[in-house]
Amino acid sequence: MKWIGAHVSIAGGLENAPREAERIGANAFGLFTKNQRQWSSKSLTTEDISRFRSTCTELEYPPESILAHDSYLINLGHPLTENLEKSRSAFIEEMKRCRDLGIALLNFHPGSHLDGISEAECLTRIAESMNIALAETDTVTAVIEITAGQGTSVGYRFEQIASIIEQVKIRERVGVCFDTCHAFAAAYDLSSPETIEAVFSQFDRIIGIDRLQGMHLNDAKSSLGSRIDRHQSLGKGEIGLEPFRWIMQNPIFEGIPLILETIDENLWPHEIRMLRNMESGISG
Repeated sequence: MKWIGAHVSIAGGLENAPREAERIGANAFGLFTKNQRQWSSKSLTTEDISRFRSTCTELEYPPESILAHDSYLINLGHPLTENLEKSRSAFIEEMKRCRDLGIALLNFHPGSHLDGISEAECLTRIAESMNIALAETDTVTAVIEITAGQGTSVGYRFEQIASIIEQVKIRERVGVCFDTCHAFAAAYDLSSPETIEAVFSQFDRIIGIDRLQGMHLNDAKSSLGSRIDRHQSLGKGEIGLEPFRWIMQNPIFEGIPLILETIDENLWPHEIRMLRNMESGISG
């Protein structure tokens, strides 16, 4: 059985995230470990850590079924030294929070050059940032999320992701998160079983399928190649349902968290059931 869930809220305490995941019928979940739109955060207490860990154990969410997400403010490829150092410090803190909470995977958007440096220089800065963070932490895998390429963001081509990974020293703790909406907006055609199979063949050739450590399952409001990041509920966007059926019936996606970030959280229980039916080969 695949690990299917959604990016749930931590309102009221971190331990409420696994409880919300259980409520919607998920056996995996994504979360922010702090407010994603603020640099500073309250340090985790021993009680915070104990409650989260014990709730995950009670509800049977192993570390590998949880895909944490770092702050949206972090830019590991920032062209300005002061801002880059601030981002690096914040990212290391996010890695340590995951370690303390017993979370194995921290997903992050790689960064943006902001027209201040070249794309290649930005990719190198991201790799250097990862080298610093990985050297100062342990146990947690840094998971690079494929982006839509909106604005000056990098990471929207498989070759860019591969370039980052090639420059990282501790590669055994580096993974990739494949966001279906982002990839579609970045001109990877996922709209049919045939095209999505070709895309993942390309992913395997350039990055390596063994690097795939998580997925964000989202339909897309924007058109193929638009480079606009706009998520949609499954089956209500430009990608359609059949590619998600292909994902659910393919064994290469076993053992990694498959996380919904679709726009209507009220539909998450329905979408999870639908994905389960697809996995079981049930039509409709």
